[in-house]
Order: sequence, then C-alpha cells, then structure tokens
Amino acid sequence: MMISEVSEKFDIPQDTLRYYERIGLIPHVNRNKSRIRDYTEEDCRWVEFIKCMRGAGLPIEVLIEYVGLFQQGDETVEARKELLIEQRTQLKARMEDMKKTLERLDYKIARYETGLVQTEKTLRRPED
Repeated sequence: MMISEVSEKFDIPQDTLRYYERIGLIPHVNRNKSRIRDYTEEDCRWVEFIKCMRGAGLPIEVLIEYVGLFQQGDETVEARKELLIEQRTQLKARMEDMKKTLERLDYKIARYETGLVQTEKTLRRPED
C-alpha cells in the first residue's frame, strides 16, 4: 500500500507518517524497486496502534520506548506491559480530571441558561 493510501485510510498526513518512520515509531517500511514506500498489513497495524495511542494522549517518547522494547524481543514482554499499565493509569487520571471539568462546564452552562431565561422574562411586556 502506498503512503497516500495509508494516509487516507488512517486520516494521517503523509508527512506525519514519514516522521513516525524516521523516529522509529513505525518499524522499517519496505520500499519497492522505485524506492517508494510499500506499507504492509503489519505496517498498517503499527500505524493504527500509534494513532490510537496518540489519540489517547500518550507521548511520542513513550511510544518510541515501547517500539524499541518490542524490537528487542519477547524478553521485554513484562517491561512493555508495565509501560502500558503506567500509561493506562495516567490516562484514567486525565479522564477523571476531564470528567470534573465537563461537570463544571455543564454547571456553568446551566447557570447561563437559567440566568438568560430570567433576563428574557424581564424584557417581555406584561400582558394587558
């Protein structure tokens, strides 16, 4: 699959895919005879994994560490698991903070709506 197809499939700019490859987030992508990137299904699974993890807020540095551990082989399974558990814990904490922020915003919006209704009532003419 060409980079343009991968870019479209995952809604990721081609420059971002090149960057991910350059910093090692996507392990070696093969090239065809013309030196054009030729993404395999495995490469696409890496792209999907990275997109998901980035969407969840995982830092690039953590993902680089994870890919590096993965490339070292099965002896790093526990280290990779611990890395993911740590990131999960941090994600849950961020989600809780976001939940509190959402509740606060809902409260403020409700206050505005209540105040707006009261203000609008004062603008109406009394019925004759």
